[in-house]
Amino acid sequence: MRYFVVFCLITFFAIPSIAQQTGLIQKVSGTIVNDNTSLPIQNVNVINLNKVTGTITNTMGNFEIAVSLNDTLHLSLIGFKSLEIRVTNDWIKNKTTKIQMTEKAIALEEVVVHPYNLTGYLEVDSKLIPIQENYRYSISGLTTGYEAGEYSPGAFGRVLGSIFNPADMLYNFFGKKTRELRKLKEIKKDDTVRNLLASKFDRETISVLLGIDKKEIAEIMERCNYSESFIKSANDLQILDAISECYEEYKVLKKK
Repeated sequence: MRYFVVFCLITFFAIPSIAQQTGLIQKVSGTIVNDNTSLPIQNVNVINLNKVTGTITNTMGNFEIAVSLNDTLHLSLIGFKSLEIRVTNDWIKNKTTKIQMTEKAIALEEVVVHPYNLTGYLEVDSKLIPIQENYRYSISGLTTGYEAGEYSPGAFGRVLGSIFNPADMLYNFFGKKTRELRKLKEIKKDDTVRNLLASKFDRETISVLLGIDKKEIAEIMERCNYSESFIKSANDLQILDAISECYEEYKVLKKK
């Protein structure tokens, strides 16, 4: 009986630590403040990179999010340096923590504005204005097409080259990053993450979520035959959708 009681006590105290080590999901909270003024910061985007879920801070700088031990949270806000925080045992035990973010140092220079007097008007023939046209080619057997940029004699050939030689064009990216690219479907399920990506054009969040360099994102888009104008003008959500679409087509072509 004595040994049984000792065993029960050991089990009772060991279960919480075992549960944490095995990835038990639970909610924790936090408060984000300005490290210079100690004032709370609202509208900070908080993304759990492991669970691919997100939230934002309220007017008091508070947030709540589901985590497991050792998950990584990515914090970002325009005007502040992005931050990555690891979920520790102390945080889970206390259920809350305080996080400081640093403002970016932006140097402002004096700008002199000179007035200009209008002396007339300029007539422009709208027919002479160049039009940026991007062409997408539909491929038999695929539900979507490929964008080849401006029309040129070799555009269609480049598209076919990327399709019939996927290993040469895409394997170095998709073939070696399958784990990161599997996150694409999960990323698009969370509304907070989608709204964040739709409002950003810096590719930072995509880079962190997929574990790739910003330069690689542009190169992936080029190898998937998206035009330069699309790559430069699209928001992060459009870029994510384009990478996802290209990756799905790559998997179909790889099976063939």
